[in-house]
Amino acid sequence: MMTNLQAPEVGETAELGLAEKLGRAEGSEPVAELSAAEPAAELSAAEPAAELGAVEPVAELSAAELARVLPRVGARRWSQRIPALYPVAVRYHRARRRIEWMRSDTAFAQTRQSADLPVRVKRHKSLLLRQLGETEMWMQHNKVTNLKLACAQVDGLVIRPGETFSFNKLVGNATRRKGYLKGMRLSNGQARPGIGGGICQLANLLHWMVLHSPLTVTQRSTHSFDPFPDNGRVLPWGVGCSIVYNYVDLQFRNDTDRTFQLKVGVGERYLEGEILADESTSSSYRVFARGERFFRAGSEYFRRNEIWRTVIDRRTGAQVRDELVRENVALVKYIPTGVSVIDIDVTQYPPAS
Repeated sequence: MMTNLQAPEVGETAELGLAEKLGRAEGSEPVAELSAAEPAAELSAAEPAAELGAVEPVAELSAAELARVLPRVGARRWSQRIPALYPVAVRYHRARRRIEWMRSDTAFAQTRQSADLPVRVKRHKSLLLRQLGETEMWMQHNKVTNLKLACAQVDGLVIRPGETFSFNKLVGNATRRKGYLKGMRLSNGQARPGIGGGICQLANLLHWMVLHSPLTVTQRSTHSFDPFPDNGRVLPWGVGCSIVYNYVDLQFRNDTDRTFQLKVGVGERYLEGEILADESTSSSYRVFARGERFFRAGSEYFRRNEIWRTVIDRRTGAQVRDELVRENVALVKYIPTGVSVIDIDVTQYPPAS
């Protein structure tokens, strides 16, 4: 069973103690998920939801759904009351993560080599330019530049037994001085330009490939908003990542006796990636979604699903086990159409305390 995949969320990032009370600076917002799994144009808020279902009791919601939907007494963050505290929270989180890195005995992977390992474990590519809602395409083009810079820090990385990959440690802070441009970031589910925007398309690609390998995900945080409706989705909704330097990270560890290598690059139309190994692995993997549904609570819409992974014996083709990777619940920022939407009556339940 995979572990440590269900990082708690505050807004769009992982809950990090003081962050829930203070919030974060605008400049620290997670980068939007921009893999091939992401849909295209956003629908008008004036369009009605299709096929509204009958009212269901809140008791039928999962614990994750209840936690996301029901208002919490006293949950209003200090950053909502005093916006000037945002940068204080960011400095706190960055300082705390730097101290963690200094004290940590984790062996982070740092060695890159040009020679490819002989066995391919997984290959994937994601489209570079997509029209996402009403976002302007200049941010998409700038994202390509940002991805080239980020890929240069990851391509060829070797992950030996016992070593851990950290996106933030390898890529570093995406700054203007390093050549990064303004791309699309997400702030409370809204697309905004920001330096380095779009580089978590690389994190999305890596995470998807890792789910098809024996590598163990140890840190990963997702957006708690679904900003765009599906349009030609390739991957299941909910398998992407949020990246905020340096405290919202994608990390995975090599718990095997084999050596793995990451190959990533920007092609003409696609962000391309491979995981290679020095020997064949004993298992293959199939990743899929279950329990997809939309529901409405009051005036807000939510989406949920579960991401599962089937482990398959490569020699016999037999299914070994199914593993629950994560249950996703997100606030939808558009009006769902063409899908069933269940109405939930939350008035019969008191707010969570």
